[in-house]
Amino acid sequence: MSRLDLAGRTAALDTAVQAAEGRIEPALLEEARAVVTRARERGGLSAEHTVVALAGATGSGKSSVLNAVAGVAIAQPGVRRPTTSHPMAAVWGDGADPLLDWLEVGRRHHVGAADEGASVVEPNPLVEPVETPAAGTEVSTSSTSGAAPTSGGAASTAGGGAGRGPFRRRTPAGDTTGLVLLDLPDHDSVVTEHRMRAERLVQRADLLVWVVDPQKYADAALHEGFLRPLAGRAEVVVVALNQADRLTPDETSAMLADLRRLVAEDGLDGARVLAVSARTGQGMDDLRGLLAKAAARREAATARLAADERVVAQRIVDECGTPPPSRAGGQARGDLVAALEDAAGVPTVVEAVRGSARRDARAATGWPLTRWIGRLRKDPLRRLGLRTADREHRAPSGREDLVRTSLPTARPAVRSTAASAVRRYVEDVTRGVADPWVLAARSRGQAGIDTLPDALDQAVAATRVEASRRPVWWSLVNVVQWALVAVLAAGLLWLFVLFGFTYLQLPPLPTPVLTLPVWSGDGVVFPGAPESGSGEGLGVDPFTIPWPTLMVLGSVVLGLLVALVCRVFGALGARRRARAARRRLRQSVGAVADRLVREPVGEELARLARCRTAATVAAS
Repeated sequence: MSRLDLAGRTAALDTAVQAAEGRIEPALLEEARAVVTRARERGGLSAEHTVVALAGATGSGKSSVLNAVAGVAIAQPGVRRPTTSHPMAAVWGDGADPLLDWLEVGRRHHVGAADEGASVVEPNPLVEPVETPAAGTEVSTSSTSGAAPTSGGAASTAGGGAGRGPFRRRTPAGDTTGLVLLDLPDHDSVVTEHRMRAERLVQRADLLVWVVDPQKYADAALHEGFLRPLAGRAEVVVVALNQADRLTPDETSAMLADLRRLVAEDGLDGARVLAVSARTGQGMDDLRGLLAKAAARREAATARLAADERVVAQRIVDECGTPPPSRAGGQARGDLVAALEDAAGVPTVVEAVRGSARRDARAATGWPLTRWIGRLRKDPLRRLGLRTADREHRAPSGREDLVRTSLPTARPAVRSTAASAVRRYVEDVTRGVADPWVLAARSRGQAGIDTLPDALDQAVAATRVEASRRPVWWSLVNVVQWALVAVLAAGLLWLFVLFGFTYLQLPPLPTPVLTLPVWSGDGVVFPGAPESGSGEGLGVDPFTIPWPTLMVLGSVVLGLLVALVCRVFGALGARRRARAARRRLRQSVGAVADRLVREPVGEELARLARCRTAATVAAS
């Protein structure tokens, strides 16, 4: 992986951490932040150096392994607890000081050409510990006179001495420039400060070499406290079984197999496990070659940081839960809007629109002489305060938000219905999501419950539920009805005049009549016509109607008939108006649901998706 890839992975993890703030366990977030900070700090330091940490328990032989790898006595081994109190660094090459400052390692030994003439010390496992230099003191044999320190009366050999055991002049095979080898304090030290130093450097090292011994290689403190937390980082972990010279070949093989099993159970399947002996040099060439290869490739730092980021990012992905169903949102929104419609009294308003439309149709197309009866019943929309004219009178221009309806729904019932609808909506859209995210989404959704009743009422009041214009046919029918009323009035006036002439014994006025044909067995005949073969008529014809009477009766009958037919068409039109009003009310209620419920919950789900996506990228 290139540094650019690591930068992208770090940025993705940082995005996931920011999105998950307050949603997942604080300890996990703090760990992820520490990984991001560590990656950015390490990325700003030398990429030419590889930090290898020798970690282990008291008496495991870390210091002896360091000396054997370096080929010169650097660390002072001992047998009393604590053996190592401060970390020590063996450095190959220059330019590692800023990196060591970041690691807070003050004791530094620069391994260079001058070490070829340095005296060599045969290690003594029974040597008593000596006072070590204080932290921050640099120790460099390349600047000494060529004599290595001795202890316990051990003799030193002159600069050209051959040396024996692991201190024969061996250095890691290949190019060792850039290798920084750390001897850490004991992870099981009785001094808390020493353990904290070891834990901090275990987190910051590029490559970890755990030195174990045959007596404590299965120690639970090692596996549960250190190796298992490193699960998923097998490529940057090496386990060295030291003191292999005390075992027979069969015992060594069996112990290595058991150690590989334990390491695999710790989540480090694939980690390199080898047997070494700092006393005799057994296996040291393999360890030197491994370290030299890591230093030459200069990829251990990136691999370690990438492994840390993958592990913590995967834990964040797991905390996000499974993604909710993709189609759940649309169905859940429909159910939410339907429930809020009931809570807002939309069915009552729709029924009022239907009743008001029928009332308006009757007032426009009914028989004019009976229209006043319909006006005795109050307009349903006006009763709810939803007439446009009334709304304009109740609020100043531009402040329609002050208008409220007169719906009879009780506020506690509205709030209870709305709260239940919101809970169901959140449950539907967060199905499968981890509990912390569900709680956060529910909190965002319920934050608007207290304002839902007023918001719904205001949305209903602000929605225009009346038709924008009257149907044209209403006006035409209205003209016809009033024309029939005019005919009725003319007929009544004519009859009144005829009655006056009769009452005053005046000669009757000539009155035209309408003779209606009738059906007889011989066909259509006109009553009053003379029979065939006779010279007389049939007398007065009952089917002869005077025109004034016909005008009165006809206008009444036609007016009532037109009113009845128009009532049917008015009911159909009222139904269409009600459907249109329901669509507009649904849009208004849906806007409230989106603003107070769906959008806040959607923001939480978008935050979850952003966290999951970024964490998935970082964990890939």
